[in-house]
Amino acid sequence: MNLPVNIPIQEVEEALLRQKSVRVFLKREDLLHEKISGNKWRKLHYNLQYAKSINLKTLVTFGGAFSNHISATAAAGKEFGFKTIGVIRGEEYAPLNPTLHYAHSCGMELRYVDRSAYREKTTKHFEAKYLSDLEDYYLIPEGGTNTLAVKGCEEILSDVKFDFDVVCCACGTGGTVSGIINSLKPHQAALAFSSLKGANFLKDEIGKYVINSQWSLNLDYHFGGYAKVDRSLVDFINRFKLKHNISLDPVYTGKMMYGLWDLIENDYFRRGSTIIAIHTGGLQGVLGMNERIKDKGLQIL
Repeated sequence: MNLPVNIPIQEVEEALLRQKSVRVFLKREDLLHEKISGNKWRKLHYNLQYAKSINLKTLVTFGGAFSNHISATAAAGKEFGFKTIGVIRGEEYAPLNPTLHYAHSCGMELRYVDRSAYREKTTKHFEAKYLSDLEDYYLIPEGGTNTLAVKGCEEILSDVKFDFDVVCCACGTGGTVSGIINSLKPHQAALAFSSLKGANFLKDEIGKYVINSQWSLNLDYHFGGYAKVDRSLVDFINRFKLKHNISLDPVYTGKMMYGLWDLIENDYFRRGSTIIAIHTGGLQGVLGMNERIKDKGLQIL
């Protein structure tokens, strides 16, 4: 259950960056594991260790029908010998979409809960109603964020051997960027890009875990909300792939990189800045997203 070390860090070369005298390096967390991708590996790592140490053999977690976390938990369960149960928000998919098909193929049991009931997922009433048939199990929150997840994300920058000024990261539940913030040196700062619309609450969520104030939250590049995209985002992701041979997911890293490029173009960063952007993975969701946007004439490469 050991994490790989020396994850590639690639400098991105573009005329815009040279013009603005800014250097951008992309930390390829998407290459951590073939199926347990990016920050999901980081979040699950210590949780899996703890579950194993207390001899719990069943993992229960939550997510939407296209969730990276659901996919990663299913893959981790298969690889490390856990039974997995995914409580899925919304109606049952028939046939299964690519994310749920993969999770099911890994042995995950899928339990569908309507959206109204799903909002009560953190309550004892929910557990009593929907999980009462289970005996001992290890409960992992939606998105995977808890104290052990933050501990895992504190290691994301541990193998970066050069100095930098700013680290940028996409933000869903706040766990990944919280760990990153905790690992910063005094002269460094973190900039989190929310993939959710109306996500001011993330300031409080991040505040639960962080030990310093060297961070800010950008709410301007959600493209309409979680898992929402438009042509400008898809075009940016495709241009980036063609130019740099690096795939970006449309839910998290694609939005973060779009926002980062826009801020650089508008002189948000001082000249001479060195920026690390975290590629948090999530590429498994591209197939499902392409199914959803094909009627708009859009396709992510």
